[in-house]
Amino acid sequence: MRRAYYLSHPQVHIEPEVEIDQWGLSDVGRARVATLIARDLPDLSAVYSSLEVKALETARPLADASCCPLQPRADMGENDRSATGFLPPSEFETTADRFFAEPDRNVRGWETARAAQKRITASVQTALLETSGDVLFVGHGGVGTLLYCALRGVEIDRRYDQGPGGGGQVFDWIVGHPPETGWKPMETL
Repeated sequence: MRRAYYLSHPQVHIEPEVEIDQWGLSDVGRARVATLIARDLPDLSAVYSSLEVKALETARPLADASCCPLQPRADMGENDRSATGFLPPSEFETTADRFFAEPDRNVRGWETARAAQKRITASVQTALLETSGDVLFVGHGGVGTLLYCALRGVEIDRRYDQGPGGGGQVFDWIVGHPPETGWKPMETL
């Protein structure tokens, strides 16, 4: 049985004046990736990643440590929030709450949750057809949660979102079956 893992990038260096997709990992985020690499990683056949810098900075060292190819994919990006760009934390959380609660609306010009869910689900399904063996997907918490909801066959709901702490969460599933558990810290991979 094949296993797939979805990992959200860990903590980032927030730079309000820089485009969000260009943010890199913070020192804490890089340290968490290094700690994960120092452990026994699953035997992966491929690592797929969003094109965003923070995701690639997470995925590349994991692919290298696993001696498997890194497959960057544009369709694995976070929900498009370019209409607002950086939002202060409390404003972001309020907007994200609405994004999940109103999945068919362009909340503040963001990509709809339903459209982002279709995109990430199609990307993962296509990737699973391209490879055999266990696969790691490295991306973002928002679309990861949307993927989780689709895999579980539940309505989009923020209660399935990763826990607080700035990312670095993972869930896994046996391909063809829904995930048995929710998000966990990446150190459990």
